[in-house]
Amino acid sequence: MGEVVKDEYQTDYVAGQDNINPFGLDLHAPVFPITAILVVVFVVGTLMFPEGAKELLDGTKNAIINNFDWFFVLSANIFVVFCIALIFMPVGKIRLGGPDAKPEFSTLSWFAMLFAAGMGIGLMFWAVAEPVAYYTDWYGTPLNAEPNTAEGARMAMGGTMYHWGLHPWAVYAVVALSLAFFSFNKGMPLTIRSAFFPLLKDRVWGWPGHIIDVLAVVATIFGLATSLGFGAQQAASGLDYLFGTSAGINVQMAIITGVTFLALLSVLRGLDGGVKVLSNINMILAAVLLLFILFAGPTMAILEYVWVTSSTYVANVVPLSNPFGREDETWFHGWTVFYWAWWISWSPFVGMFIARVSSGRTVREFITAVLIIPTLITVVWMSGFGGTALEQIQAGVGELASEGLTDVSLAMFQMFENLPFTGIISFVGIVLVLVFFVTSSDSGSLVIDSITAGGKTDAPTAQRVFWVVMEGAIAAALIFGGGSDALGAIQASAISAGLPFTAILLVMCWGLFKGLSHERKLLLAEGKL
Repeated sequence: MGEVVKDEYQTDYVAGQDNINPFGLDLHAPVFPITAILVVVFVVGTLMFPEGAKELLDGTKNAIINNFDWFFVLSANIFVVFCIALIFMPVGKIRLGGPDAKPEFSTLSWFAMLFAAGMGIGLMFWAVAEPVAYYTDWYGTPLNAEPNTAEGARMAMGGTMYHWGLHPWAVYAVVALSLAFFSFNKGMPLTIRSAFFPLLKDRVWGWPGHIIDVLAVVATIFGLATSLGFGAQQAASGLDYLFGTSAGINVQMAIITGVTFLALLSVLRGLDGGVKVLSNINMILAAVLLLFILFAGPTMAILEYVWVTSSTYVANVVPLSNPFGREDETWFHGWTVFYWAWWISWSPFVGMFIARVSSGRTVREFITAVLIIPTLITVVWMSGFGGTALEQIQAGVGELASEGLTDVSLAMFQMFENLPFTGIISFVGIVLVLVFFVTSSDSGSLVIDSITAGGKTDAPTAQRVFWVVMEGAIAAALIFGGGSDALGAIQASAISAGLPFTAILLVMCWGLFKGLSHERKLLLAEGKL
């Protein structure tokens, strides 16, 4: 007879039991109105007082960077170590959804959805601009590497990979695994507060949980707006590059409006007919574009950059992760702290979306897929795009070589200019940005709607429509409020939203560890592990 172990994580709470139903909607009483009011006030206030909003955003960003840079970086390090430990711990055998659960989606579709939601627009926006910025000392260099040198090129690729490798995916993995485990294995609502049940017990369904969920929604919607703002800027620059349409604020606003409309159509088609289809299309287009660059660009140099990027990343990940006594403070504050805040603000959205599509995977399989595989793919992606751009600069070819990095949103198209079929691949690049845009907006509305409906996954479509519109409105407000420094306003929103949620993620790690350890005891006692 096995040891009898009581399941301490039993609750009478049912997803949505506190909801109200005005006008046929299904709203969690405290969470939806609080977050909706905060979002609407921000949008209206920014549009009415753009200069004051920009001053407030910039002041908040500078204060957080100067006082909490160490907190972001140490926290990100903890997330990486925690995730790697889970791969090798005995709890890695636990299956999400129970011992007999089967995956809902094929491995390829599953990976396409998590990757498209996790980094899509960012990879398109920064894959060329970031390595070029580091190599040319546009705004600091990693570890004070000498710009425009062979060593500068290596550190440019290694530093870029540092921001797109294990650390961001560890942030996503912590949230996604917590949500999937407590929802699929314990039957709790699919909402951020559920991950705190081991620590707060039934108090998590009261105001402590309401606060957690409100912070999650605020972080999510501003993290999404950051990416949507980048996407609008890059699409506008690409259209201007190809068709001379101008890349001004009016065009960016029009793009946000158009893409928000497409996201609404995707929402109406649902998860299988909308996000899944778009994600698969995006992965195919992205793979085709990457293969084209590999063969049409400097093939041997790109293959060499795959090794250079990965080896430099591994060799420097520890000094790059040190938050104290940095001599490269300009680069560290301007890039690393922003990225960590951005990933953390995105984590409720990406984490919950990954959790939604990950039932049936073991903890070990889940962490490996979410943490390791995207990092390896990103090495190839960055080497293809960034390596090609650096080769062009070193050979003195193209506008990036002659003029330097004048506009980060235009960098990818300037690199395309020196490859065959420039117009075609530039058009494909614009389409990729826009479809990533739609996928992120649709997926984000799905997640935010779930949180603001008390963890229900089948809330009325009208609620997701509201959040899709709000995501577009915030992105538009940030671009309008930021004016000529729209990029700074976008970054400020991500950093401001990411700070409070970092503390929540740290506590979430402890709750997840307690939950997995207890589940392992239960399964061993029942002979199911």
